[in-house]
Amino acid sequence: MGVAARKVTFGKVLLYLFTTLAAAFCLLPLLLMVIVSFTSEQAIVRNGYSFFPAELSLDAYRTLFENGAEVARCYLNSVGITAVGTVLAVIVTSMASYSLVNPSVRYRNGIAMYFFVTMVFNGGMVPWYMICTKVGLTENYFALLIPNLVFSPFNLFLVRNYMREIPLSLMESAKLDGANDGQIAFRIYFPLCKPILATVGLFYGIAYWNDWWNSIMLVSNSNMYTIQYYLMKLKSDLNFMRNLQGGGIGGGFPPTESLQMATAVVTIGPLILLYPFLQRYIVKGLVIGGVKG
Repeated sequence: MGVAARKVTFGKVLLYLFTTLAAAFCLLPLLLMVIVSFTSEQAIVRNGYSFFPAELSLDAYRTLFENGAEVARCYLNSVGITAVGTVLAVIVTSMASYSLVNPSVRYRNGIAMYFFVTMVFNGGMVPWYMICTKVGLTENYFALLIPNLVFSPFNLFLVRNYMREIPLSLMESAKLDGANDGQIAFRIYFPLCKPILATVGLFYGIAYWNDWWNSIMLVSNSNMYTIQYYLMKLKSDLNFMRNLQGGGIGGGFPPTESLQMATAVVTIGPLILLYPFLQRYIVKGLVIGGVKG
């Protein structure tokens, strides 16, 4: 009995040790990113990235927040687009998934195959741009919202597979009590699908937050820029200035390397703060939603 207990304890020690090492390997790059963002450009050029920088500097953050009002406006644009787009995308995906598991929907398997085809084949950039311009998705906030609102087929099948685990007897009982499909979906199915909806909600949120492509292609008004596009544009301008100066380390050239790390720190902050609140739903949602095809 004592030997068995010692074996279990030793196994737990190994498990905790392995988990700690894995967590360290995940956290060390983030720590290095933060340290480099506070490192002077001259020290980076001379010594490369280091956990123990020779010279600290706030030049990257001064450059980043030099136009504080513009940065704040771009941040608010990203927050608003991400919040509204994520909610709408989750609603559209969940309603489409409910339709694919509803026995009263004819040809639902054929419709599912239609969605699957879009995962394999893509129309390309030119047709996408022509459609966006024809329907008026240019120079407005809808241009940043609608193109990404067309739900991901991968997320659709995750939610559909999760809903398949819900007994159909619940739907049949609700219909016998006089409930329609809308009431069944929003009062029974969607509340039971909180884990998978939180999972795909995080996927959609990350996609909206990291999106800069729509800003480049569909928007030219700087008041509508998202934070990702603003930071990318700032980094491109600084790289251009550095190339004009010949890439030397004298003369106080712009902090391009440290700025890249600073922009990463600024942009991943909201996602890191959001993830702990959704973690318990995400693990369960991925496990159950990915069981069946």
